[in-house]
Amino acid sequence: MKGKQIMAEAQRKGWKSLVRSRDDIEKTHHIPRTPQTEAPAYRLAFDDKEFLCREELRPVRLQLELLKVEMMMQERGIQSTVVMFGGARIPEPGHDAWAAKNETQRKNLEANAIYYDEARQFAQLVSEYSATTYNRELVVVTGGGPGVMEAGNRGADEVGAPSIGLNIVLPHEQAPNEYVTPGLCFNFHYFAIRKMHFLMRAKAIAVFPGGFGTMDELFESLTLIQTKRMEPLPFLLFGKDFWSKVIDFKELADQGTISPTDLDLFHYVDTAIEGWDIIKSHYGIN
Repeated sequence: MKGKQIMAEAQRKGWKSLVRSRDDIEKTHHIPRTPQTEAPAYRLAFDDKEFLCREELRPVRLQLELLKVEMMMQERGIQSTVVMFGGARIPEPGHDAWAAKNETQRKNLEANAIYYDEARQFAQLVSEYSATTYNRELVVVTGGGPGVMEAGNRGADEVGAPSIGLNIVLPHEQAPNEYVTPGLCFNFHYFAIRKMHFLMRAKAIAVFPGGFGTMDELFESLTLIQTKRMEPLPFLLFGKDFWSKVIDFKELADQGTISPTDLDLFHYVDTAIEGWDIIKSHYGIN
């Protein structure tokens, strides 16, 4: 009977013929303290934070950031995403434009607050569909911070759908907004790996008004599509007036630095409904 109990317990835990690394970590934390065991050389390599942060271990850290998020996304059944890029400084309508440095900025940020509401509604529309899919299709993913990012995660949360937040450590600490699904809230050191996770599952990209970070994400994504390193997908620029003033795409085409057909890679939209209709039409969603 004892043998059967042992087998049953092993089966419950998941049979492992070799000692698990986590068990050895636990053992080494309870060994007698001596000059030998206190020396950094004695630490298990995978339990040695100083070792893992050495310059030579950068390739390993890059791989870990890629793997951790990938494995957890798979475990949660995330099949595809709708990416929402946009400025952290865009306030919710009726709230203080905290990022404004002068009256001109305050006036413009308050006017652009309409995109907080459009991002929130867009995320609701996408997530209402996402919540009905068995394999977690079209899950909203944002940068996990304030402004437009908060609006995206908030919209998903309001309709009971999961959403993803891909935060990054910045000089001015950026805590995750409260609406990101906790089990899908990730933090990055490497911008490059974070960008990969934004796009690896993307079936649509929505770009709202923003600053340098948003521009970086916009142009990298467009470049991947233009160079056929990424499948064509609905690429939405929310706020035609904003984007027409900030980036003269037509002039780039007229100057010959991009092809005239590159102007067909994206759509200007002003409302959440317009954006969602383009995605539905592209994928044949009723």
